[in-house]
Amino acid sequence: MKKKTYYIPVLLFTLALTSCVPQKLLEDEQTKRKSCETELAALKTSSQDCDSKLAEANKQLADDQREIKSLKKDTARVGDDLRGVSMKYDKLNQINDQLLNKYNTLLEGNIKDTKKISGELQTTQEQLLKKQDDLKQLEAQLNNQKKQLDDLSDELKKREARVAELEHILKSKDDATNDLKKKLSDALFNFEGKGLTVTQKNGKVYVSMDESLLFASGSIKVEEKGQEALIKVAKVLEQNKDINVLIEGHTDDVPMTGKSEIKDNWDLSVLRATSIVKIITKNSTIDPKQLTAAGCGEYFPIDPAKTTEARKKNRRTEIILTPKLDELFKVLETK
Repeated sequence: MKKKTYYIPVLLFTLALTSCVPQKLLEDEQTKRKSCETELAALKTSSQDCDSKLAEANKQLADDQREIKSLKKDTARVGDDLRGVSMKYDKLNQINDQLLNKYNTLLEGNIKDTKKISGELQTTQEQLLKKQDDLKQLEAQLNNQKKQLDDLSDELKKREARVAELEHILKSKDDATNDLKKKLSDALFNFEGKGLTVTQKNGKVYVSMDESLLFASGSIKVEEKGQEALIKVAKVLEQNKDINVLIEGHTDDVPMTGKSEIKDNWDLSVLRATSIVKIITKNSTIDPKQLTAAGCGEYFPIDPAKTTEARKKNRRTEIILTPKLDELFKVLETK
């Protein structure tokens, strides 16, 4: 379409020139025509080039349009992605703010808790130190108590040994007392039941002799039969060096009426005990230090009744044999 538009004016212009102008002008015109043709050819070439360039431009335009369309699609997709990312970013921002708030809250709470825990820890440490001090004191007390316990244990062992020793001594004394009673019973066999009895009680041996066996009424002189019994007692006593002998004289409650040297029952009981001591010492080798004479008058009756039978029982002499406990006392005094 563009090439035909160029040819028509040129032809009309040429026809006009050939009919109207002289040769010179014709030549000039021809020259001009040639020049125009040349120019036209150049224009054609240029037009072709333009057409080629236009085609290329159109092709490039189509390519660019396709690319733009693709880019628009990509842009739309990127926009969608961007909006999605933006939404996610906003959401993440929101979550981040929430987390930050929670973190700050937790941090504030942790600071409070940390302070609280730190205070509790300090208190616990102080309590622990106090407990350690208490433990040291308890350990010291325990060691002291252990030492006291060891001391008490040693003391207990010593006391147990002393108790065992005392028990041995007491058993020996009991055995000796039993043996002494048997010897006295054997020696006085003929007199037992005849105003004389041999008994054992409270670790002691009692030889009780009625007045009728030893003395006439109101007298302090021992009768022959009584002397015989006392001599037998003396022979047994001299074989036992570890006993103490107490001779007690007892009367009834009837007052003395005589005017002799015996003033009352006190005198009578003491003098009778003294008479017996003299007979024992005279007829044996017993140490007088083992003997004690005592008068009890009427103040330790066997029977407090005011009858003849009761008063007869009360008129008596008792020889009380007690094992010496010197060895026992030594053990007791030992610390």
